[in-house]
Amino acid sequence: MSTKFVLNETSYFGKGAREELANEIKKRGFQKVFLVTDEALIGAGVTAKVEEVLKIARIPYYIYSKVKPNPTIKNVTDGVTSCKRTKADVIVAVGGGSSIDTAKGISIVTTNPDRKDIKSLNGLSNTVNKGMPIIALPTTAGTAAEVTINYVITDEDAKIKMVCVDPNDIPILSIVDSELMASMPKSLAAATGMDALTHAIEGYITAAHNEMSDMFHMKAIQMIFKYLPAAVNEKNEEAIEMMGMAQYIAGMGFSNVGLGIVHSMAHQLGAVYDTPHGIANAMLLPTVMRFNGEVCANRFREILVNIGRPDAAHLNDQDVINTFVWMISELSKTVGITQNIKDYGVKEEDLEMLSEKAMNDPCKPGNPREVSKEDFIELYRRAMQ
Repeated sequence: MSTKFVLNETSYFGKGAREELANEIKKRGFQKVFLVTDEALIGAGVTAKVEEVLKIARIPYYIYSKVKPNPTIKNVTDGVTSCKRTKADVIVAVGGGSSIDTAKGISIVTTNPDRKDIKSLNGLSNTVNKGMPIIALPTTAGTAAEVTINYVITDEDAKIKMVCVDPNDIPILSIVDSELMASMPKSLAAATGMDALTHAIEGYITAAHNEMSDMFHMKAIQMIFKYLPAAVNEKNEEAIEMMGMAQYIAGMGFSNVGLGIVHSMAHQLGAVYDTPHGIANAMLLPTVMRFNGEVCANRFREILVNIGRPDAAHLNDQDVINTFVWMISELSKTVGITQNIKDYGVKEEDLEMLSEKAMNDPCKPGNPREVSKEDFIELYRRAMQ
């Protein structure tokens, strides 16, 4: 039985890496840029750093900034209309997962007009054509959307997050420039960092994990535990750069092997309450890892040994689970995430509805432990405490 692994073509890393953008655009023969970003990044002057590169190189561009933090079907369809009107031939996405995911949706529909009903893209996709070329410049250290084959779009009518999985959407070029991440407020740096940790941990224990994905995920976990506090609390330049690398490394892994029910549950919080995705993951991760620990304590033991707890090699399974969950919770507190899901509007009477939606989430099959609707209800309940 073969194992398939998909990676993007080219990536640049490091402070000031965005300067490579103009040369890459010209080398590839592109004539006009459709720049996808959001209003907050424009207001903060982050998008301007990329615009400057385009202006100096005299590369024409059009800005599309109608992107919500949890991007919607309308964000994508409006973007498709604008992109076609501008006659651009390459998309440059500047932002976190929201901007890059919106760009991916625009990219796919532009070259696959038969899929203009965005709802048809939910789950494993069977699109025929590669999407319009995307160059992605992430401004957060968390989603790894610049290197994955996934994108997430909210169906506001159904109040669900659609997880679209399509190798045709992967960016042709990623530029991970720590200077674009440096202006993140502490709360966003913390949330996106915990999102990256969730990707790495879920990817390491997912049912489909393999030797190559294990390599990526373990390295990402080590780096996040080492660098996240300094990146958030001290704005340490090296730590910010290393977090940009860590979240990218995690993305190479989970894009190929999937995730688990932390994401199944977090997607519902984002769709129903507009909870920021990284915060939702951070609040749910300890609870779900305690649940999953009953079937993957040995995987937790391997992680602990590699993040400074060599004594875990000799602990019993329950102590391993307790230690691992405690370390996750302490890291979250260290970067200022102390809320539970009740603080974001979840009520007891919502739990059945949330659990029904989670049962249908595309990330659920990857979880290492079988989960029922009743399990989801109980997990949400525990996460409220």
